[in-house]
Amino acid sequence: MADTSPLDLDFVRSQFPGLGRGWTFFDNAGGSQILSGAIERINRFLIEKNVQIGGSYAVSQDAARALMEARTAAMHLVNAARPEEIVFGNSTTALLQNLARAMQSQLSPGDEIIITVSDHESNIGPWDRLQAAGITLKTWPLNKETLTLDLDDLAALMSERTKLVCVTHVSNILGSINPIRQIADFVHARGARLCVDAVAYAPHRAVDVQAFDADYYVFSLYKTYGPHYALMYGKYDLLLELDTLYHYFYGKDKVPGKLEPGNPNYELAYSTCGIVDYLVALGEKAGETGTVRQKIEAAFEAITAQENLLADRLLTYLRSRNDCRIVGQPVNRDGMRVPTIAFRFDGRDAGDVCKAMDGEQIAMRFGDFHSRRLAEYLGLTDHGGMLRVSMVHYNTLEEVDRFTAALDRILSTDAGLSKAS
Repeated sequence: MADTSPLDLDFVRSQFPGLGRGWTFFDNAGGSQILSGAIERINRFLIEKNVQIGGSYAVSQDAARALMEARTAAMHLVNAARPEEIVFGNSTTALLQNLARAMQSQLSPGDEIIITVSDHESNIGPWDRLQAAGITLKTWPLNKETLTLDLDDLAALMSERTKLVCVTHVSNILGSINPIRQIADFVHARGARLCVDAVAYAPHRAVDVQAFDADYYVFSLYKTYGPHYALMYGKYDLLLELDTLYHYFYGKDKVPGKLEPGNPNYELAYSTCGIVDYLVALGEKAGETGTVRQKIEAAFEAITAQENLLADRLLTYLRSRNDCRIVGQPVNRDGMRVPTIAFRFDGRDAGDVCKAMDGEQIAMRFGDFHSRRLAEYLGLTDHGGMLRVSMVHYNTLEEVDRFTAALDRILSTDAGLSKAS
């Protein structure tokens, strides 16, 4: 495979001011670097429009237009049908907790919600807590041999009382892309709805909620090149059905405001425009001259090609070592694996290896990455858990090579590393 990047990496990296500090950031699944365009939008709002919306005066009207511009940008980003289908919130965790609260009046004791063992805790914990209200929680298991979710296993769990199925688009440990449209069709045919945690997918591929037919779809902007904020897409008719989380006079028809108690953070929401501006620029550099959405899709085609190079380079190295266990698929077949790669080395404590990498100014992570139930299910919680390298398109092959060279040095010596028994 050619090593030529499909992206203008000089342009790409120039858009992320944090990349100029001498560190290699391989912990992007924990949080990506922020775009200068997102920072500029935040500053512009705070300087020019920093008032409450809803007033009759001009600056308040400007603020309201900025918030609608943010929803419209997010609409293009996920291909929603209308801006009102976008709900902003503090984090994916908070949005899913809010969704569970807003759904409670639709649920009765004995109703069922299905979660997966492979999800991040954000898409498990809020539904687990509903058991206190008499809701039955069922777990869709992961096939330990294929490390996939099998629809036959889901079929065995579903009944006429199943109201919701919750699933991750990509596991932040396994890295493989789940077939969301196939799952959505399966779930909808049985009368239930689908809630998707897309935190580990959205930075890497174009999101198309209409094509996926997800009912609720949530991800974090701070892992998608923006600030510490998040958004949730919901089908408009379903958002209308949810309970209000705001003041009593916010009726059920006040969508999406009723799901944003205290109002969204205007300046962080406005940063979404900067993310979309960047993706549009990437799409134009790729030769796309069509709509905003078409440019976003072209941008992600180039992003995917770059990330496939990165994933293939690292997986090839890890496969070459007879002391390494790759957690998840060891080969990126047909680009169906994002460059979030977890692994372990025989006889090595993951924490010691990760901390030794700190001295190389390479940022990575170890542990269970808040997917503890999956780590426990796979028996991977001992010896510091797993190492994880999570790359995005602004990372380079040179950074991968520097990382693997550092790993060779670290693993070739016993200095500072514990032997795992």
